[in-house]
Amino acid sequence: MSSGEDDLIARYFKPLATDPGAFGLIDDAAILKGSTDDLVVTTDAIVEGVHFLADDPPDTVARKALRVNLSDVAAKGAEPAGFVLTLALREVNDTWLAPFARALGEDATGFACPLLGGDTVSTPGPLMISVTAFGRVPAGRMVRRSGASAGDAVFVTGSIGDAMLGLAAARAGAMLQLDVASHGALVSRYRVPQPRTGLARAVRDHASAAMDVSDGLAGDLAKLCKASGLSAEIGLEQIPVSPLAAILLAAKATTIEALIAGGDDYEILCTVPEARVAAFAAAARAADVAATRIGSIRSGEGLPRFIGADGREIVLKRSSYSHF
Repeated sequence: MSSGEDDLIARYFKPLATDPGAFGLIDDAAILKGSTDDLVVTTDAIVEGVHFLADDPPDTVARKALRVNLSDVAAKGAEPAGFVLTLALREVNDTWLAPFARALGEDATGFACPLLGGDTVSTPGPLMISVTAFGRVPAGRMVRRSGASAGDAVFVTGSIGDAMLGLAAARAGAMLQLDVASHGALVSRYRVPQPRTGLARAVRDHASAAMDVSDGLAGDLAKLCKASGLSAEIGLEQIPVSPLAAILLAAKATTIEALIAGGDDYEILCTVPEARVAAFAAAARAADVAATRIGSIRSGEGLPRFIGADGREIVLKRSSYSHF
């Protein structure tokens, strides 16, 4: 006799488990075919009220759950190989689960990262989705946080701060100085990250250290520098912001300090030796991923220094989002 959990898995998630190693989700484990590559493993959970709002559409929740992990995989220079899913639900609700599963399946196919298995549990608390993602990288080639050297250039992809603004817009229901379409674009940046999977090879081939920006550029750069035993100097005016963020900056509706301390950007932060800068920039252009040089790694072990247009250091009151 099948249980309610078995029925839920069979209805919503078995159709997503197309990889032969998933065994149609009828076993207790899956197989990832061996190769000469190293296997990169990362896990991130998203929790209702913390990483997504209670009224966020279920399809965006599904996409975020997988994509935040794919962002980590890409920052290590790896290619997606598969993922397992843990889903904590208050109830079995087809209105929520059907679009969630559909969007998850679309992203699993689009990013070539198949569902391999997982678990479903009941909870009286907030919804929680945990994904553990696997990636493949040539043996010994995973890019760590700890590989930077003094003199390396610091690059970041995309634009910084839109997700923080999008969360504020989603909570407020509106944002001054922006029209409806612009408001929606910012909310989308918060709800549906864009993992830079297309840059994985360029990171692997050219970067000395890398990580994704999840808790805020300033704080995550500090983590990278600490792991490498170094510091950095960053030009605030070099940090890429979107046209919408620029409008809000000009209107004094936000500050550059707030943008670089906000979380959920899911961009790649990496350091590149000077001799590899041109090749990395060319590879980023070929991958159609914007990558901006924002500063350099410096010797010493202090916090990164952020320099304003007047040449003075800006002392940040807060450097990143923190769960605790």
